[in-house]
Amino acid sequence: MRTIRYTRPGDPAVLELVDAPIPEPGDGEVRLRVMVSGVNPTDWKARSGQYGGAPADATVPNHDGAGVVDKLGAGVDSLGVGDRVWVTLAGDGRPASGTAQEFTVVPAERVFPLPAGAGFDLGASTGIPALTAHRALTVGEGGPTRLAPDALADRTILVAGGAGAVGNAAIQLARWAGAEVIATVSQEAKARLATAAGAHHVVNYRDPDAVEAIRGIAPDGVDLVVEVAAGANAELDLAVLRPGGTISIYANDGGVPVDLDVRRNMGLNTRYQFVLLYTVGWDRISAGATDINQAIADGAFRVGEEAGLPLHRYPLEETAAAHAAVESGAVGKVLITVDAS
Repeated sequence: MRTIRYTRPGDPAVLELVDAPIPEPGDGEVRLRVMVSGVNPTDWKARSGQYGGAPADATVPNHDGAGVVDKLGAGVDSLGVGDRVWVTLAGDGRPASGTAQEFTVVPAERVFPLPAGAGFDLGASTGIPALTAHRALTVGEGGPTRLAPDALADRTILVAGGAGAVGNAAIQLARWAGAEVIATVSQEAKARLATAAGAHHVVNYRDPDAVEAIRGIAPDGVDLVVEVAAGANAELDLAVLRPGGTISIYANDGGVPVDLDVRRNMGLNTRYQFVLLYTVGWDRISAGATDINQAIADGAFRVGEEAGLPLHRYPLEETAAAHAAVESGAVGKVLITVDAS
C-alpha cells in the first residue's frame, strides 16, 4: 500500500511516499481503507519536532480521516466490514497508524460511524476540530456537558477566530445547540466565512470599538469564550465576560504570553478551562462524537464554502504541499484524497 511517512523532524520535505505492507488488526482493533485524510495544525507541529523532537519510529502523519471498515480484529462488535466511518487521534501513541496512507489499523474506540448522507470530506474534517469545539462549549459553570438542540439556549457564546476550523465547528455546534453566537475575525473575508458558519454577529477584533460592539450585543457579558489566542485576546475577553463566565482555551496563536490579572479575574469569578484532546479521556471523546454525529444527521454541521469552511484538496503524493498549506495558515480545511475510487 502507499504510505506517507517521516523518520526525522523537519519541514514538509521530510515526508516521503513509500510502499508498505497492509497491516493486520489485533484484538479490539479495526482496519480502515482510508478515503480522505484531514490535516490539522497538530500534525505539522508534530512533524516539525515541536512535540518532543525526533520520532522514535517511522511515523505516518495525520490523526483525522474517513473511510470504510476493511477488517475487524477479535472482539470488535460495534462496527461491521463495509461501514462508512470517521476516525480521530489515529496516530496518538501509534506512529504507524496515521491516516496519510491507504490502510490504517486503530483501536475500535477511535472510530465512529459516518451518518447517512455525509461524505468522506465531512468525515475527515470532523475529528480534532469538532471535538475540540465540543469540549470547549461544554465546560462552562452551570452549563451542559453534552450538546443537543436547546442545550445552550439563553447563553451567549463568543468564538474567537471564527474563520478557523475549530472556530467554524464551535459556531456551528453552538448555533445548533441554541446559543446566541458572536464571532471575532480580523478581516471582511473571514467575516463572510463566520457568517456562513452561522454566527449571529461578527466583530472585527482589530476595531478599537470591538469591546463596545460586543457589549452592545451582550450588555450583561458573554457566558463563554472559545479562545484561540489566549494572550493576545486576554484584555478583550475580560472586558466582555459576564461574572461567572468561562474562557475555554484551546490554543495561543500569536504566542503572546498569558498574564492573569488576579484581581479582575477574582472580581469576575472567571473560570479558565484549557482544552487538549490527547488527555481529555475517551469517555468524553466518545460522548462528543455522538453529539457531533447528531448535529451532522440534523444537517447542522457541514463543511465547504457554503458552511464557512473552504476545502483545499491534495492527492496523497502531495502530502508535503498539504502540510505546507496548513503551516502557512491556509483559511479553511486541508484534505488529502487517499483513495479517489
